[in-house]
Amino acid sequence: MTSKETSSRKHLDLKTGDALVAVDVQNDFFSGGSLTVPGAEEILPVMNRYIEIFQSKGLPVYATRDWHPERHCSFKSQGGPWPVHCVEGSKGAQFHPDLYLPDYVVVISAATELDKEAYSGFEGTDLNERFLAAGIRRLLIGGLATDYCVLNTVKDALKYGYEVFLLIDAIRAVNVRPEDGQNAIDEMTRMGAVPVVFNMLSE
Repeated sequence: MTSKETSSRKHLDLKTGDALVAVDVQNDFFSGGSLTVPGAEEILPVMNRYIEIFQSKGLPVYATRDWHPERHCSFKSQGGPWPVHCVEGSKGAQFHPDLYLPDYVVVISAATELDKEAYSGFEGTDLNERFLAAGIRRLLIGGLATDYCVLNTVKDALKYGYEVFLLIDAIRAVNVRPEDGQNAIDEMTRMGAVPVVFNMLSE
């Protein structure tokens, strides 16, 4: 993160109405998985620190996951762009074992329809309804991958009127094109997401 990006916000006080959203921190996106995101392992200790501080303050944690049927339209075998990944119930679809989700985590399964792709945790799910029911107003969002599911989840969150903080130190990109991750960050910040890192949170 550049000094320009952090200059307007030196710290962030967590409060009631805040929620942490961990996007698709699933085995298939890590080394040895079918759709590896470069550097994905680097986000685990950072995301765990965010989870820990949310737990300590009694604030909610949500975790989205790809939960694809076996012949999902996004798979290359079905004419889509991606290798088979995150098939519902498979080991690859499980959250990474080093992600320490709390017992009270709310899990949101996305992209569950055979013939419909969905990159956002909101699309085709009840995530927005859950946030409204819980009185959530601000979202801290990190996870995988910057240029797909994080990007689209952030865009939808902003569309629904949430204040969004993008966890720059807890995201990594697929980077089909080398600039995709940075372009996604630029797009999210242009739309109103505020980039933050962990040491900007007030303990």
